[in-house]
Order: sequence, then C-alpha cells, then structure tokens
Amino acid sequence: MATLHNLFNSGFRVVGLLTSRNDMPMATQEELLTVAAVARRLGVAPATLRTWDRRYGLGPSSHEMGEHRRYCPADLARLTVMRRLISSGVSACDAAEQALLHKGSIKVEEILDSYIVREDLVSALHRAAKTLDKNFLETALRKDLAEFGVEASWSEVIVPLLFLIGDDWQASGQGVEIEHLLTEILKRILRENIEEITQPINAHPVLLASVGDEMHSLALHALSAALAERKIECYFLGPRTPLSALSGMISRSAPPAVFLWAQLPQNADPKFFKEIPVIRPMPRIVLGGPGWDPEQCKDVVIVSDLANACAEIERAVGL
Repeated sequence: MATLHNLFNSGFRVVGLLTSRNDMPMATQEELLTVAAVARRLGVAPATLRTWDRRYGLGPSSHEMGEHRRYCPADLARLTVMRRLISSGVSACDAAEQALLHKGSIKVEEILDSYIVREDLVSALHRAAKTLDKNFLETALRKDLAEFGVEASWSEVIVPLLFLIGDDWQASGQGVEIEHLLTEILKRILRENIEEITQPINAHPVLLASVGDEMHSLALHALSAALAERKIECYFLGPRTPLSALSGMISRSAPPAVFLWAQLPQNADPKFFKEIPVIRPMPRIVLGGPGWDPEQCKDVVIVSDLANACAEIERAVGL
C-alpha cells in the first residue's frame, strides 16, 4: 500500500439537475446534504461553510434550532456559485452577493467546473475517497480525463491523489478499503477510455504485462489508455503474467514493444526480458515500476513516468 502510487519509479447523490426551491417540491430528508457532504463536493473545509453562513447568510434554507445543518439542492447551487467566483478572483463579499441572487438550476458538471486550480480538485477527490463517495469520484475523474486526456490527468490528478491515499495509510495503518475502491474505479474508467481502434498505427499490438506474481496492474491500465489516445493498439496481459505466457505471446504476435511492470523487487526478475524467444525484429523492451534494479537492466530501457513510457513505445512503432 505504501507504494501503490509509484507509477514508473452520507448526503444524497447529486444526479441530473439541482433546481432551486421555487422550481421543485420541498426537499425530502434523503435529498438533504450534511455540512461534510457539501464541503466534500465543493472542495472547501466545513469551517469555511460555517463562516459563509455566519458572515453572508449562505447557509441552509431551513435550519431548526437543535437540528443538524442540512443543505438542499438550491443551497448547493448557490454555494457552487460562491466557490467558483472566489476561485476566479472575486472578493468573498461580492461573490456572496451574486450567490445569494442565484436562481435556476445547476448540473453536477458545473460543480466540477469550479475547480479552477488542479490542486483543489485533488483535495476534493481525496475527501471523497475517504468518505467512499463513489459517485463524486467517478463523475470528477471521467470529466477530467475527457477534458485533459490520460497523460495529464494521470500526472496532475490521479498520481497526486494516490500519493495522498498512500500517505494516509502510512500514517495510520488504516484505509486499505479506500485504496481498493479507488483502484477499481480508476481501472474501470481507464478501460472505458479505450475505444476500439479501427485503424491502429501499429501493425502488431504492443504487449503490456505485470510479470511474475505481480498483482498491481493500475499502471498498465493507464498506459493502455494513453496509448489508445495515440491509436496504438495493445495486448493487455495483466497481472501475474508468467514467462511462458509472455514468451508464447511474443512468438505468436511479434510485438514491436513489450512493457513489463514490476512494483515489487521479488517480481522484477531479469529472466522476463533475457529468456524471451528470439524473433526478427526483436521487440523493444521497456520496464516500468520501482521493483527493477537498474544494475541488472542495463541492456533495456527503464522509464520513470507515463510520458517516458509512451515516448519509448512510440519510437518502437515508428513514430
């Protein structure tokens, strides 16, 4: 868990439109958001929401003494306007005036648009992961990948998020379930990002594999999705690929490049590139992951990040 991020070296769910109170029936208890849930969606601290309520009147539309604060969809829409205006440089006082006048509807995508600074998005995703907010994680990650592409989303959002989750685990020894949920969400979304390539630029697919008993394969999913954006087709062999399977695929498919991932040193055995079949032309061997020992891998390429891996594979296919 401590190295999961190493790539190469209770509120309601916001779905559809959030409308103002004048446009919808009174919100039911299930539709109301807690302070923590609103803070998580907006990427601000709960204390900030309490300050906005106290100073500017941007609190829950209805709050009875002795009851927990609950925000309705219209409250969330106004707070989203507040958040976006402040991020764009408007003073809090002026932003509050405009937010209080806001009426109409707002989509969940508009909430995500308020994260002008990428670090704010990472912080919001971190909070969502810790509270197992699957809906927010999936919506935000899909939107970011669609807008910025796999390589930028991976390096600027996903890897920093994984670092935060890994640091949490190192500090407390707890939260393995958070890492597992996030990893499965990421794998599924990255697979969705790989559309069928009707006219790949490579005549023979590239091989991607986690070797030995290596169970980690998130890096392979990221690389496969990034290569698909470049119209480079791959065979995805996945985790725990033995030498026999790797050799069989190399003999049968004659790949231009073979990418081997090993996160743990015990899986980074040089035999996986030294004992493969001899074919003509020989594939370019590219290694990724912190498990490899550079002293044992001087005759092959070890890459340090996703961009380097894509660049090496592009060279292998003739780009």
